[in-house]
Amino acid sequence: MGHLTFVTGGARSGKSSFAERLAAGSGAAVTYLATAQAFDDEMTERIRRHRADRPAAWPTLEEPIQVPQALRDAPAGTVLLDCLSLWVSNLMLAGWSDEAVLAGADELLAEARGRGGPCIFVTNEVGFGIVPDNALARRYRDLLGWVNARCAAQSDQAYLLVSGLPLTLRGSGAPPKEDC
Repeated sequence: MGHLTFVTGGARSGKSSFAERLAAGSGAAVTYLATAQAFDDEMTERIRRHRADRPAAWPTLEEPIQVPQALRDAPAGTVLLDCLSLWVSNLMLAGWSDEAVLAGADELLAEARGRGGPCIFVTNEVGFGIVPDNALARRYRDLLGWVNARCAAQSDQAYLLVSGLPLTLRGSGAPPKEDC
């Protein structure tokens, strides 16, 4: 059964760099599974920075919708999925119902658990703020919260990043440290 690590936190909390340190320390080859889509210049720049920050030896699979299939097709070793929050957004923009998104999350978890190697899922925690002022934003917050809860419940390790510091939610062992 595959080992699943769940990494969550707010914007710019250090989630991705923390997950990359976990992946690098896994002792296995790493494949990066990216869900971002470049709809504007700002997102294009974010994607460019993320690519530049990770090791060139890590192959990247870019898949915004069929993430369970991409995980199934990924080579053996560690898979770092960054991120669930953009994947849920992509599914919503593609017209998926809440039930279909949750079924997709269950399929993704089954794929992660069926892999021989570790998986690391990165996501945003969007439920700490105020209640959004429109129905679409409230639907997104709720749906991502449900997906995150499912993934965290099935994880072997779970971390919450706050101001660059990892808080262990589940599992044991000291998380990797980063010099500031």
